[in-house]
Amino acid sequence: MPKHENPFFAPYDTPHETIPFDKIHLRDYEEAIMEGIKRDNEELEEIINNPETPTFENTIVVEHSKEKDFYYDLLDRSTEVFFNLLSAETNDKMDALANKLSPILTKHDNDVMLNKKLFERVKYVHQHHRKLTKEEKVLLNNYYDSFVQSGALLDDAGKERLRQITEELSALSLTFSQNLLRETNAFKLHIKDKAQLDGLPDSAIEAAAQEAADRGKEGWIFTLHSPSYGPFMTYSTQRDLRKKMYMASNTRGIRDNKSNNLEICRRIINLRRELAQLLGHKTYADYVMRYRMAKNVRTVNRLMNTLIKAYKPTAKKEIKAVHDMAIECGAKEFEPWDFSFYSHKLQMKKYNIDSEMLRPYFKLENVIRGVFGLATTLYGITFKENKKIPVYHKDVKAYEVFDKDGTYLAVFYADFYPRKGKQGGAWMTEYQGQWITNKGENVRPHVSVVMNFTKSTPKKPALLTLSEVETFLHEFGHALHGMFANTKYESLSGTNVWWDFVELPSQFMENYAIERKFLQTFAFHYQTGEVIPTRLINRIVRSRNYNAAYACLRQVSFSLLDMAYYTQKEEFTDNIPEFEKKAWSKAQLTEQLADTCMTTQFSHIMAGGYAAGYYSYKWAEILDADAFSVFKRRGIFNQKVAQKFRDEVLSKGGTENPMVLYKRFRGQEPTIDALLKRNGIQKK
Repeated sequence: MPKHENPFFAPYDTPHETIPFDKIHLRDYEEAIMEGIKRDNEELEEIINNPETPTFENTIVVEHSKEKDFYYDLLDRSTEVFFNLLSAETNDKMDALANKLSPILTKHDNDVMLNKKLFERVKYVHQHHRKLTKEEKVLLNNYYDSFVQSGALLDDAGKERLRQITEELSALSLTFSQNLLRETNAFKLHIKDKAQLDGLPDSAIEAAAQEAADRGKEGWIFTLHSPSYGPFMTYSTQRDLRKKMYMASNTRGIRDNKSNNLEICRRIINLRRELAQLLGHKTYADYVMRYRMAKNVRTVNRLMNTLIKAYKPTAKKEIKAVHDMAIECGAKEFEPWDFSFYSHKLQMKKYNIDSEMLRPYFKLENVIRGVFGLATTLYGITFKENKKIPVYHKDVKAYEVFDKDGTYLAVFYADFYPRKGKQGGAWMTEYQGQWITNKGENVRPHVSVVMNFTKSTPKKPALLTLSEVETFLHEFGHALHGMFANTKYESLSGTNVWWDFVELPSQFMENYAIERKFLQTFAFHYQTGEVIPTRLINRIVRSRNYNAAYACLRQVSFSLLDMAYYTQKEEFTDNIPEFEKKAWSKAQLTEQLADTCMTTQFSHIMAGGYAAGYYSYKWAEILDADAFSVFKRRGIFNQKVAQKFRDEVLSKGGTENPMVLYKRFRGQEPTIDALLKRNGIQKK
């Protein structure tokens, strides 16, 4: 056999130099990452030992340059692939390797950011530099601040403690995610009696039969993955089984087993508080807010209180209506596992609409064409599947994206279905960012969206719910943000923006999910070919605000919980389930069960990037409603407005203050009015 060559070390012989997933072996990651660290250290020595006076070019830009080695940085190249697949296609060996490599990578990051000689050069350039462009100023300020906020001004004892904190946090976040995935995968509801399928739609039954067959079992298997869990809780008449599913989902991370996350959460909260205080901030939230549109905790709290005041009266009525529906149906008890079931019945009674009625019109292949077609209509870009681009799983599709003038714009990967090695939820990521080389070449991005949609069965193609269509639009909005990137420096391109601005492009796209003119471009019945009827769309529109206030307060409650943890000034020693109940009580409308917990499965704030930032979803919702109001007024497919949105928001990345970018598009600062009107809280 020929000797295996590590694919990370050579130029990729693939279309657009995409990742050669088919050639990468597990052992290649460690070899490439360790060599990447070695090369980084060699380059660092060159920079700090440069006898010339520090300048923007020889100190700042060289750290962000990809001119060497055919435009790539080995460490970035290998870690991007490894950690993306750790979320999308992991296994026990990958997890073990991550546990080994994560502390090494964190130590390397600390070695760079705490290097005294490098910081002295950066500090000198920060104080003495030539006239810079706007983008160069942002890069320099970000770079300097990243050193300061990484401990460059601390004494030796402080730096050593910071190293210990960051290395432990890295390990704990990884363990949190691995525990949650194990807990999710460990549960299965195996039904052998067909009578226990009562109430479930054919789509859910067929998917469960396929799940059982895939596991070599008879009958039907339901799991905690979204496409299985959601329909079961909504349609199953078997109250005892709904309870079993609900409790399995809502006790993940608190059971007395090896996957318990309680102490891990407590430790993460305390380490982040200590890190912030070590760097001169009162709380971790204060530390985070230095680069946020909201600017401070007070503004976040004011927004949450405004939303509670505006939405709670309506939300109470919504909850009562569902409870009354349960009584009308003869229910003697009303527990959390009953809410979705009776909420669906009420929705049918009021609007005669539900997700199963819409599924036949949302064949995945048609939805893909519809979403791509929307981008073509708005921005003139086109998508072409290229099966020569390697992918990491057979379910993944790879597309070339071309701009309206026909030039190559990006590579787009789409990964649609749940599987054992994939985390739950949906997200967008990159395998290559965008930047412009010193020779003027615009290196285009390779972006990916990862989701967990309803799979096809032997009897039916993949048919999505309206909620899944919205999820696709959401992640596609993030992808557009990445694909339209057009900045000089990669660290400022695409989605590298302030955290409470990053959800604007994604949530903006969700608005199209109920627009008739959009739906009727692709929503054709998978059997008859009939376009989705206008009468059905009208019912969707009328039902759009069904339980909207309840949904808003649910998001607000998560934001309150997040802020409660990360505004701690003293060591956190509370009982987590009890603390959780108090923290979000202002926004809670129903009593939480004593033996359930959200915190231990709240990946966004424990293992993701949303710690002290979950409010961003509601913040961005105000922005997206305000932005879409322009399209509603001037035409939802208005290409001039879309081009302005692309030019002023989507292509600019983090090169300017996001409010400046937004005002340049909108002409004014956003108000909450458009959101209140959209949700029916404020009359038009």
